[in-house]
Amino acid sequence: MALLYKRDPWGSAAWVLAAAVLIPLITLFSSFLTPEKEIWQHLSTTLLPDLIKNTVFLVSGVALFTAVIGVSLGWFTGACDFPGRRFFSWALALPMAMPAYVMAFIFLGLMDFSGPVQQLLRAVPGFEGRMFEVRSTPFVVMVMGLTLYPYVYLLSRTSFMNQGRAILEASRTLGLRPSRAFFKVALPMSRPWIVSGLALVLMETLADFGAVSIFNYDTFTTAIYKSWFGFFSLKAAAQLSSLLVILAVTLVFVEGLFKKRMRYYDSSRGAVAYTRLKLTGWQSLMVVAYCSTILFVAFIAPILQLTLWSMKVVRSGESTAYLEVIVKTLFLGAAAAAIICLAAVLLAYSRRRNKSWSNRVLSRIATVGYALPGTVLAVGIFIPLSKFDNLLRKAVEAIAHIDPGPIFQGTLVVMLAAYLIRFLAVGFGAVDSGMQNIKPSLDEASAILGRRGGETLREIHFPLLKKGLLTALVLVLVDVIKEMPITLMTRPFGWDTLAVKIYELTSEGEWVRAALPGSYLVLAGIIPVILLINQMEK
Repeated sequence: MALLYKRDPWGSAAWVLAAAVLIPLITLFSSFLTPEKEIWQHLSTTLLPDLIKNTVFLVSGVALFTAVIGVSLGWFTGACDFPGRRFFSWALALPMAMPAYVMAFIFLGLMDFSGPVQQLLRAVPGFEGRMFEVRSTPFVVMVMGLTLYPYVYLLSRTSFMNQGRAILEASRTLGLRPSRAFFKVALPMSRPWIVSGLALVLMETLADFGAVSIFNYDTFTTAIYKSWFGFFSLKAAAQLSSLLVILAVTLVFVEGLFKKRMRYYDSSRGAVAYTRLKLTGWQSLMVVAYCSTILFVAFIAPILQLTLWSMKVVRSGESTAYLEVIVKTLFLGAAAAAIICLAAVLLAYSRRRNKSWSNRVLSRIATVGYALPGTVLAVGIFIPLSKFDNLLRKAVEAIAHIDPGPIFQGTLVVMLAAYLIRFLAVGFGAVDSGMQNIKPSLDEASAILGRRGGETLREIHFPLLKKGLLTALVLVLVDVIKEMPITLMTRPFGWDTLAVKIYELTSEGEWVRAALPGSYLVLAGIIPVILLINQMEK
């Protein structure tokens, strides 16, 4: 390692960051060496069958829901022309700004047995009984799907736009109607993009904790939380986490395979001006109605309900109680964003200077943490840091003959370390894109002038990376603010964030009181969505 540092000090950044990801993974899988037999017997007979069933149903349902909604909307806005297309092109991506757990408690507040919808239905003669069970798999799938379909929508829309006019004209020459051209030509060619979007959807579904906990819908993420804080068994939580890691890594592998094939489908881009399929008459009316319905259900209606509830909270005077929570949330987000973006710059610069196969692999490992659920990382980080903490305590006690108490446990260190692993990929993507736009000749000129790597990075790259760094800071800041399981499981005592307050309030069924912190998170989430849309429209 010392030799490596002397040869390439910047290359050591990739090693360190890759090790930060591998340590919690190794910790989780090593937990199988000492299984908790009693707890596993209890889990296998009572909880594990339901966990597997619920996870399979949820993942399958969300995948099907988002595929149908996302691909159809992507086709209409990307390949067709109808009244309001420009508006719907960006507006249909706005549901991405709403965390799934915020959509979950809004939906329950409206649709539960005591909600206004079922109350109105029970007032209708003949419908006096209970109408439907909201806390069930179909409704969980719908709520998750409404917040996650933009992943499939944005990628499929880009793919349909990239195919160009020549493809549709060739299909028409062969006598194919637009509907058959979609299924026979456009859809198969967009398959890598669609699968890549679905992979992101499935990773988010597997990682979700807030929405499923609000619905009391048991999945692996809720089981990990209960094993730690219910059974007080970190080993059982680690073993459950390792099973979830296998699923997440598999999805990352599949996504990577399809990303390699995405380059092929850009060949017609810009070759000929794109001519959209003109929709008129009843076809355009049906498409406008369809897009309007999705936008209303997924964004407008939840926003309106959130606003009404928030106004009630503000009128009650409770809004001032969130000032401290907002300050803590912003401080935590800013600290995490600064650390993550600094690490992203070091990793991107290391990759720029060292283009070897080993360094590319290390960079890939360092950024794979985004695919790992927050509950998994919370467990995987806490265990090794607690052991290291105990070693430090013993060392201090042996030298100074005093017990310093917990050094890392119960501090922000554990939480920030988990954030670093979880969201490094977000910051790295924006920074690395900016780094790619800097000509290598500038590095060569700097070296000729006698500038070292650090001086080149500070004097040349940083000024040129301002836009990429700003984007990375905003994206990471918002992701950290919205993150629930890591914060909930590793926060110091009394350190409440907006996400934690939402969890506490929704656990008690306080939908109205949870609306105000939910509004703050939605407003924050709109910023990265706008940035993403602008980047994809370029």
